[in-house]
Amino acid sequence: MARGKLRIYLGAAPGVGKTYAMLSEAHRRVERGTDCVVAFVEHHGRPRTEVMLHGLEQIQRRELEYRDTVFTEMDVDAVLERKPAVVLVDELAHTNVPGSRNTKRWQDVEELLDAGITVISTVNIQHLESLGDVVESITGVRQKETVPDEVVRRADQIELVDMSPHALRRRMAHGNIYKPDKVDASLSNYFRLGNLTALRELALLWVADRVDEYLQEYRSEHRVSKIWGSRERIVVGLTGGPEGRTLIRRAARLAEKGAGGEVLAVYIARSDGLTSGSPKELAVQRTLVEELGGTFHHVLGEDIPSALLEFARGVNATQIVVGTSRRKAWQYIFGPGVGATVAVDSGPDLDVHIVTHEEAAKGRGLPVARGARLERSRVIWGWLAGVVGPALLTLLLTHVDVHLGLANDVLLFLTLTVAAALLGGLLPALASAAFGSVLLNWFFTPPVDRLTIADPKNIVALVVFLLVAVSVASVVDLAARRTHQAARLRAESEILSFLAGSVLRGETTLDALLERVRETFAMDGVALLERESETDPWTCTGSVGDVSPPARPEDADVDMPVGDHMALALSGRVLPAEDRRVLAAFAAQAAVVLDRQRLQSQAEHARKLAEGNRIRTALLAAVSHDLRTPLAGIKASVTSLRSDDVEWSDEDQAELLAGIEEGADRLDHLIGNLLDMSRVQTGTVRPLIREIDLDEVVPMALVGVPEDSVVLDIPEDLPMVAVDPGLLERSVANIVENAVKYNPDGEPVLVSASALGDRVEIRVADRGPGVPDEAKERIFEPFQRYGDAPRGTGVGLGLAVARGFAEENGGTLDAEDTPGGGMTMVLTVPTAAGHLPAPPDLPAAVTS
Repeated sequence: MARGKLRIYLGAAPGVGKTYAMLSEAHRRVERGTDCVVAFVEHHGRPRTEVMLHGLEQIQRRELEYRDTVFTEMDVDAVLERKPAVVLVDELAHTNVPGSRNTKRWQDVEELLDAGITVISTVNIQHLESLGDVVESITGVRQKETVPDEVVRRADQIELVDMSPHALRRRMAHGNIYKPDKVDASLSNYFRLGNLTALRELALLWVADRVDEYLQEYRSEHRVSKIWGSRERIVVGLTGGPEGRTLIRRAARLAEKGAGGEVLAVYIARSDGLTSGSPKELAVQRTLVEELGGTFHHVLGEDIPSALLEFARGVNATQIVVGTSRRKAWQYIFGPGVGATVAVDSGPDLDVHIVTHEEAAKGRGLPVARGARLERSRVIWGWLAGVVGPALLTLLLTHVDVHLGLANDVLLFLTLTVAAALLGGLLPALASAAFGSVLLNWFFTPPVDRLTIADPKNIVALVVFLLVAVSVASVVDLAARRTHQAARLRAESEILSFLAGSVLRGETTLDALLERVRETFAMDGVALLERESETDPWTCTGSVGDVSPPARPEDADVDMPVGDHMALALSGRVLPAEDRRVLAAFAAQAAVVLDRQRLQSQAEHARKLAEGNRIRTALLAAVSHDLRTPLAGIKASVTSLRSDDVEWSDEDQAELLAGIEEGADRLDHLIGNLLDMSRVQTGTVRPLIREIDLDEVVPMALVGVPEDSVVLDIPEDLPMVAVDPGLLERSVANIVENAVKYNPDGEPVLVSASALGDRVEIRVADRGPGVPDEAKERIFEPFQRYGDAPRGTGVGLGLAVARGFAEENGGTLDAEDTPGGGMTMVLTVPTAAGHLPAPPDLPAAVTS
């Protein structure tokens, strides 16, 4: 029996229309005469989805009792007995009620597929098992119901049901997804704009990867070697030379011209390892291509053009970018070059771009250094083995009454030649071969004690010995040096990798970097010297170690210039020349770190000056207007009361006294905000963090507003928070006062709280005019009031003080749009350690 087909409608979040699309597909199939039934579809009370069930045959669900409650699940046996051609099964990741046939619904679907029934199902991206941690970090909600990725990947068809986050939130606000009492909670928690955008990106990327898999499978099954340009994939062929950076940037520009372009840089190394590019330059090029959004690949191949074309066709590339050959004119006698060969063999389906560069026709340059010189002791032992060894061997063979034969004598001398190559390198080995051939001719080849040879066969034997000795010595010496070079380069790459990692880990202070240099090269002291010009004296900008820094680079044991006016000076010992390559990387990084520190210091100083000037200007404006206004009112009321010309009634006196009191309160409030803002600006706020319940703080913050102007919704099961109660109270009070000020008369401000992961959110929502997106951050700056004619009084410090105190508590304060109009202030504070937050009150469809 053939296995049934599986079709899945994949969505980024609940409510995008997966079930509706599945039911629409069912109606189309029924109209075409297909036997299609509904095994399980959950409409969640959505009228438009419920209407789509009309006209479709539904199989009766199975009822199960669990913990004194009756649940309904899909009846797998009934579906198998009915055996339709197509069956609809909603919510693939659903967990069945205990007592069901299978634990998970996807297992039920597997049974139906094995029975030859085609299944159409739905699933959200957050229910894929591999994305559980990612979704939790985005939404703060851990998905308990998941489906293995492999189950979804095995689907014969996956159709993405997409909807923009803004459109989905509008559907939510209009009540098309959840009931009205769940809308506000959903919009402010799971269905935030950022959450939906991130989930949508996850869904699009996952489906795009699956499309690539489908394409690769099809090309493999049908043996399609021709390139299909479904999107621009540009392969950059690198040689390890300096022209690679030009090629990478050119490829990136080509990729930008087409939607979804991708850059793949590939370096092809010969498997024999006899030729290789600069490891330092390749590391730079790898970083560059990754910064430009591409990928770097390292491939082994005997024939570079063939390997490059094979790689390009394997990744379904559409273009290849290679550089103009660095060969000189006479070098073309050895072949046409990689670029020309690739262009000829690429075929009509693969475009080849040969890019000119500054290194063109300059020659390949010297080969990579074969390694550092061997140690002095090894060279001495090599010469001893190559010269003294043959002499001792000759003495031994001539005084022992054993005739081994010329062939065995040659092998013994050849052994000493190989030993000389292993110990001392090529020169001792060549000397050993020459000296050994002379000894063999004089002592062991008839006629002995003469350099003549009587038998022609012995001439051949000696010539072969000399050739074999030289060849073996060359190969052994090359292998030994390659091993030494590989170890050396590996050590260098580890050091450079650690240097790059230290920068990524944030070890960017100059002292930390200099200390790393001292430890790496085992020096006594390291200093970075700098001077303004050629005639100015050197000054030390940073140093580490036990010795005093040298006054000039010439006084140090090792100096590494960095530009014209900076040098890295090391004291302790003289470094070998090969260590200077790594030292140059450290020196360049030290200069970058020093420049970064200075730029940061200058930027911070400039920011403080600008902020101070702005605050001083705004403060002068506030003093000249906002502070003088209540003072003028108080002055007028006091003058009126002290006047002897007018007989004030008790009501008039009471009104004037109330005006004085109101003006004094306004002054107190304004001055209090000014003082609070100065504390925030100068960093003198010292929060006293302690654990406290939110319902002990928030009600105290509402004392200064009318009782009927605020609706408070603080759940009792919220976890405790770790904050400074006084600072939190001031933050909430300023936020609520601002919301009441702009809220329409008769409309209360809603103050609610909820727990999300390791934080608690306080949301203050008003129905005022709101604030445009471009002004949402500006309203938190000191002395900022949105609009030309603000309501009420104040100098525009309330929200700035509220955000400053929120950050001192380790939290955040941001502004969002209130669904239906208005603005919502979201104040986030951390929960106390050891207090697990209660799960959020989300609709069931989010987690099922």
